[in-house]
Amino acid sequence: MARFLRSAAYRIALVYALGFAAATLLLGIAVILFAHAAFMRQLEAQIVEDSGALVAEFRQEGHEGLNFAIREREAGNTTNELLYAVFARDGRRIAGGLHAYRPPVGWSDLDFQDRLEGPDVARAWAVDLNDGTRLVVGADRSVVDRVDHMLGGIFLAAFAVVLLLSLTGALLLGAYLRRRLSAISRAADSIMAGDINRRVPASGRQDEFDALAHSLNQMLDRITGLLENLRQLSGDIAHDLRTPLARLRNHLEDSLDAADDPVRQGERLSSALEQADKVLALFAAILRISEIEGGRRRASFRTVDLSMLAAEICETYAPAVEEGGRRLRCDVAAGTSVHGDPELLAQAIINLLDNAQVHTPEGACIDFLLERDANSVRVMVRDDGPGVPTEARDAIFRRFVRLDRGRNVPGHGLGLNMVAAIVAMHDGRVEIGDNAPGLRIGFLLPAGI
Repeated sequence: MARFLRSAAYRIALVYALGFAAATLLLGIAVILFAHAAFMRQLEAQIVEDSGALVAEFRQEGHEGLNFAIREREAGNTTNELLYAVFARDGRRIAGGLHAYRPPVGWSDLDFQDRLEGPDVARAWAVDLNDGTRLVVGADRSVVDRVDHMLGGIFLAAFAVVLLLSLTGALLLGAYLRRRLSAISRAADSIMAGDINRRVPASGRQDEFDALAHSLNQMLDRITGLLENLRQLSGDIAHDLRTPLARLRNHLEDSLDAADDPVRQGERLSSALEQADKVLALFAAILRISEIEGGRRRASFRTVDLSMLAAEICETYAPAVEEGGRRLRCDVAAGTSVHGDPELLAQAIINLLDNAQVHTPEGACIDFLLERDANSVRVMVRDDGPGVPTEARDAIFRRFVRLDRGRNVPGHGLGLNMVAAIVAMHDGRVEIGDNAPGLRIGFLLPAGI
């Protein structure tokens, strides 16, 4: 029993069962009380009706007619269970078979002597007649009491069945809840023990527990992805830092060897400083992405004229693209605004253009598009370069991911990851597809007011 009470599932089910049993008990008591009141009203109505008939008989025939009517009712009609008596002024019973004292006028519970059962109680109605005598018509209350006892017995039997079924249902419900919750608990214990691929099982009934399992599994998938991303991030940082740090060490070592040659030592120190700047730029980019993903820049959000911002970037960027042997064409829809951070949005557009310029050959054509409809704004950069394989398109938005052919291109693989972080911060989504040939890459944002 103590084990059951320690279980929240069994306690909830038991409280529900006891509450249902208590409600059934109250309902049964109310039904019995209402039934008792209804039978008493019916009995009293019968008494009053028969009393009125006897009073009318007295007015027409006097005491002889009244006594005859009483004798006829007591002797001739076996279905009549009413009791009758006529009392003189001094309290003597002068007619009728109701052996009792002279009651007051009106309703009373009258003690009388039953010929078969002995002392008993009757519900009685007394009225005074014109000559001062008192007519009493009553009914044995044992009739109503027998009905009450019968209803009470039926209800107690029914209540025992209801209580038994409630407790059985509580045990079954508690066992079901405990089984479903135990499955979640076992999955959590396995995950804490190191099995990060374990998931909460679902029954397939699409109920609330399945919805909870789905949410927990999505959370676990997200945590697993973050852990994998963290492992990849650690390895990629170590890989990307190894080369500049090794070069930094070599340049510093060379500068020590060139202590007698100030010119050469200065060149080596300048190269070492350049490598240190690359390392600092890498960490600055990582910290900036973390700041964006943390949402700390949301306080600076305002309505941004994205059309003007994009046009200025295209105008500024076009000479550099053309100088690299490529063409930049811009198609910017006028009057387009979004709610966001203008500096971050500009950074996202610049990163997309940089990505297209770096990963396309000379002579390539780069198209920048800004479109909008009733609910969204689309920023898209298209090129006719080599493109990205379908299986690698999702991966290029992760940190430090660089395709094999891009290993010899300067950079750390953080540009598109920053774009994804900025877009997520603005409640948008990134888009990538095949431009046949080339690549289509951009993002979709909610339209501003």
